[in-house]
Amino acid sequence: MSLTQVYLGLGSNIERHSHLQAGLEALAGFLVDIRCSAVFESQPVGIKSGPFFNFVVSAFTDLPLMELDRRLKFIEADNGRYAPDRRGLPLDIDVLLYGDLVGNFDGLVLPRAEILKNAFVLWPLSLIAPDRVHPGVGKSFATLWGEAQIEQVLAPVAFEWRGEPLTPFNLL
Repeated sequence: MSLTQVYLGLGSNIERHSHLQAGLEALAGFLVDIRCSAVFESQPVGIKSGPFFNFVVSAFTDLPLMELDRRLKFIEADNGRYAPDRRGLPLDIDVLLYGDLVGNFDGLVLPRAEILKNAFVLWPLSLIAPDRVHPGVGKSFATLWGEAQIEQVLAPVAFEWRGEPLTPFNLL
């Protein structure tokens, strides 16, 4: 069984700590070697809502891409993402990278375009995988972050998972 490295973007703007904790616990049920970036608070992009907590997860999976995406949708649903009466976004989990795949896979475009558009995706990705090369651009994420001209304000926030801090003190 071969494993594929994946990078996922997680975000929440409702009961942020509890929904992100629940998302991580659910991911731990089928992903291995989970590593998390620092967590950042950011203003919403494209929707009117309260501020978000966002971060990036690196992990390995033996699941095919579409099965992974299906399971992510179930986790989102379990956290109220698709509830008709929800106010805001309880939990959002996006596949940013799946190995080095590039293209449109049944409507799932990889690498995800938000990597290059949103500071709350690119900065955490540059921290967790600075030397990894964006498969569509050919530059490392650290280089891309250094060159980024994104007008979004991010603030690192203290966040723990399983008793371990995700955001290093030097960022707080």
